[in-house]
Amino acid sequence: MRVLGINALFHDPAAALVVDGAVVAAAEEERFSRRKHGKRPVPFSAWETPDLAAAWCLRHAGVRPEDLDAVAYSYDPALHLGPEQAGVHDPWDHLRLTYAEQAPGFLAEGIPGLDPDKVRFVPHHVAHAASAALAAPWGGSCAVLVLDGRGERHSHLAGVYRDGVLEVLASQQLPHSLGLLYEDVTAHLGFLRSSDEFKVMALASYGTPRHAEALRPLVHATGDGGFVTAGVDLGALTKPRHPDEEWTAEHADLAASVQLVVEEVLLDLARWLRETTGETRLAMAGGVALNCVANSRLAAGSGFAELWVQPAAGDAGTALGGALELSWRGGEPTAPFPGADLGRGWSDAEIEAVLRTAQVAYRRSDDVAEEVAQCLADDGVVAWYQGRSEFGPRALGHRSLLAHPGRAANLERLNDVKGREQFRPVAPMVRLDRAREVFPQGPVPSPYMLFVHDVAADWRDRIPAVVHVDGTARIQSVDPATEPLVARMLTGFERRTGLPVVVNTSLNTAGRPMVDSPRDALECFGSGPVDLLAIGPFVVHRRWAHEGLARS
Repeated sequence: MRVLGINALFHDPAAALVVDGAVVAAAEEERFSRRKHGKRPVPFSAWETPDLAAAWCLRHAGVRPEDLDAVAYSYDPALHLGPEQAGVHDPWDHLRLTYAEQAPGFLAEGIPGLDPDKVRFVPHHVAHAASAALAAPWGGSCAVLVLDGRGERHSHLAGVYRDGVLEVLASQQLPHSLGLLYEDVTAHLGFLRSSDEFKVMALASYGTPRHAEALRPLVHATGDGGFVTAGVDLGALTKPRHPDEEWTAEHADLAASVQLVVEEVLLDLARWLRETTGETRLAMAGGVALNCVANSRLAAGSGFAELWVQPAAGDAGTALGGALELSWRGGEPTAPFPGADLGRGWSDAEIEAVLRTAQVAYRRSDDVAEEVAQCLADDGVVAWYQGRSEFGPRALGHRSLLAHPGRAANLERLNDVKGREQFRPVAPMVRLDRAREVFPQGPVPSPYMLFVHDVAADWRDRIPAVVHVDGTARIQSVDPATEPLVARMLTGFERRTGLPVVVNTSLNTAGRPMVDSPRDALECFGSGPVDLLAIGPFVVHRRWAHEGLARS
């Protein structure tokens, strides 16, 4: 059975292809269009579909649009609740309903050969739930928790899967929404709504949650699997920050207060679900599930023995979830998530052709992992471009900027390279067999950077670039069985420095999507002070551009 999944209505448009129950391709439209998040999440853009991503998924698998058995669209217009009833106060929200109803026609127009009659509407939160529970390594049986900004009429789903069939146990109707509350705080603090929520999470570590007592009567769980988020006047707590203003302790305190209260609500919801279902395993999705600080509190205190978060937990992941849901309904039990490297990749010959066209000096490395390890040991910054691109917002060793973690100045250096705020942390990647020694508290394995871990006291001074102000780090554990090249690079770096950790941040600059194609990589490499580009088996050293060295 061949099922194409589509996310389009709100933000992060994406496509995913599931064939015979296995995920073979998934990609976000932004990687092709080079527009961050694909589009802004406003009603006027709701008609836009991820045509480029969908066409690539089909091409990659050798599937023609005519050969598809079904197309999953992750929003059901039959469940839409108008803005008056939902309390979202958007006079143009009716456009979303209109565009969702017309989505089959839009998709057929954008993907020639696609039969609009094969489009099936999958409820938004069901698609989120399926993206987690049906992709988790547990055979379609576990508890599931979804929290985001909004779907058709809800902002939350709590349920349980038994042999691939979902039973919904609770759902919170709008306008109550933890995701929308976090978006409101993001905008109040001068960041971009539906884009920069992770900045609020980072800023929270610099503050004190002194507004928590004022927020708790307004934002709390209700004891029945639901919650309220009503009547919060952010202006009464902290004056709004203009995007061009410097942040202050006042802004950090608001971020810290909201972060703490959201964590408390999530803990209450998860504990209710654990007691109600008796399950020991929890799968999570929805944009709120990208809050790695909250995820760590859930892993430690929810009562679930295992927690799995879908790495593309935001709306992009509903493309994957919709396809998995229809595949299971069609009698195809789904395979566990194969890893986040589900996007485009290029052969060595294709990469070399791009390098030749760009007329840059390059050479094929004798051992790219060892050459990169040496450059990092010499305190160079490396653009690392290997294999297929990641699905989701995290760079996981395929489209990364790497640096030496033992140089405290490298945090500021990388933020300058990327053109982003200095309070933003960078993440460590560490070989799986060394993770517990350096990061003793927090879930391991942690291959998708979706949890924070305490850094061992005797390591904090050794890897200062990756230690956040609160003594934590958002780690990626690297298993040599699944990421052998990255693991060899880490081994080579440790051999030279004694450090089993390398700084890893996404290969992009502020406001731009993560690089996807070799051309994107060259443009990013050329725009900032990066010392080495490791692209497939080839290397490009910045000094060559100045020394005029010929290709060898």
